[in-house]
Amino acid sequence: MNARTWPAEAEPDAPARPPLVRELLLVAGLFLVYKSGRQLATGHTAEAYRNAHHVWDWERALRLPDEGTVQSLLLHGDSLIHVANTYYATVHFPATVAFLVWLYLRRPAHYVWARRVLAAVTGAALVLHLAFPLAPPRMLGATGLIDTARVFGPSVYGPPRTDQLSNQFAAMPSLHFGWALMLAVGLIVATRSRGRWLWLLHPLVTLLVIVGTANHYWLDVIGATALLGAALAVVRPPHAAHRTPHRLPVPRRRPAERREPQRREPERHELVGAGR
Repeated sequence: MNARTWPAEAEPDAPARPPLVRELLLVAGLFLVYKSGRQLATGHTAEAYRNAHHVWDWERALRLPDEGTVQSLLLHGDSLIHVANTYYATVHFPATVAFLVWLYLRRPAHYVWARRVLAAVTGAALVLHLAFPLAPPRMLGATGLIDTARVFGPSVYGPPRTDQLSNQFAAMPSLHFGWALMLAVGLIVATRSRGRWLWLLHPLVTLLVIVGTANHYWLDVIGATALLGAALAVVRPPHAAHRTPHRLPVPRRRPAERREPQRREPERHELVGAGR
């Protein structure tokens, strides 16, 4: 089959889409490990509060911005803080799922890469949650911050002692921010549109929300960024050729196939001598 008749769907470099059932089971398994792993870190209340005091002191020693500055901006109106709480409660998981689904359908090679990066970041985060339980700033009286979700709603957390659905002492690192940043990085790498850099607004808004609602410290964000950077350094993205569909090559004639114009030889006129 020559280049002129090669079908688009038979391109040798086109990435294969992973089996759907296998991917659904794999992603569901990773989610269950994530939820069960966070539950293993529960019950370390005293240690979590000690670590919270340490983190707060480290931030002051490093002269990081006060989380209260961000919260005061959100508290200018009930509507603004309610939007921030809603963003925190409803965007995290659906946005990540939509990101993976779009990559699976449109960029299969980038989907495998993004799934591996997210799995690496989440696994490393679970280890840190177990090794360094941390109470969020909304639980630490020394911060002077309020639990905006409990006061203004909506809230996804119940009382820490009776909450069986989540581990509220897993603030370090912030997977809210780590996943949001990977979403932006993945879409920037997988697409070529000029406006793709606007995806960075998602982690930026997430940063303001998780800090302003007193669910995370600045160091939680720095820790998540460091984990993602390490994962991206190890798990390399696919080749740039997989970013957009291949174009069929334009056949070129070989030099031997080019027809040279035939040169017309001048007619030779013979002189016929009559008896000379």
